[in-house]
Amino acid sequence: MSVADQFHAALQTFIALVAILNPVGAIPIFIALTSDETPPQRLATARLAARAVAIVLLISAFLGEYILQFFGISIAAFQVAGGMVLMLLAFNMLQAKSSRYRHTPEEAAEGMQKEDVAVVPLAIPLLAGPGTMITVIIAHHKSSSWLSSGLLVLDILAIAGVAYVALRLAGPLSRRLGVTGINISTRIFGLVLASIAVTFIANGLSALFPALAHGFIAQSS
Repeated sequence: MSVADQFHAALQTFIALVAILNPVGAIPIFIALTSDETPPQRLATARLAARAVAIVLLISAFLGEYILQFFGISIAAFQVAGGMVLMLLAFNMLQAKSSRYRHTPEEAAEGMQKEDVAVVPLAIPLLAGPGTMITVIIAHHKSSSWLSSGLLVLDILAIAGVAYVALRLAGPLSRRLGVTGINISTRIFGLVLASIAVTFIANGLSALFPALAHGFIAQSS
């Protein structure tokens, strides 16, 4: 893979992470969970949540594949299963709904009772949930050099930065966008995520059933 291809792959991964994270859609939940906090406390919560997102995704990226190997799960099978999870997330986002795969009502209710909500449920599973973990594990599997691995680290740090900025500016963004603006943004991210999910599933099926992939190629030619 050329250097240009590695940068292109890193850009694709970052776009996928932004779509899955849906930082704008997380704003109302952040405001609800931190409703009783002072502005300095909200800032500290946003900072801690962003750090937790970075740590969780870095661990997932560099250890996730070894965990899959321990359980005897191939990357191809993981791509198909992960693509299905992403598709479910995308369907909910297209309807501007909060998916139970990111967080459940029970988790949100428990978070309201906690003094510190930055790590759970804000960072995990709201921001760094199954979708983002799946994406970084697959991206690390595709890494072919130290450069691509370094670019993946930059992607993770960048998405943590995006999460921090969105939470830091939750109040102003919520007032400017309103419910309609947030729902429109969520639907756009959902459409992008659905496309990514189809790609994951197609790549996984091609690896699991190479004869099927060759058959499609032969029919199209």
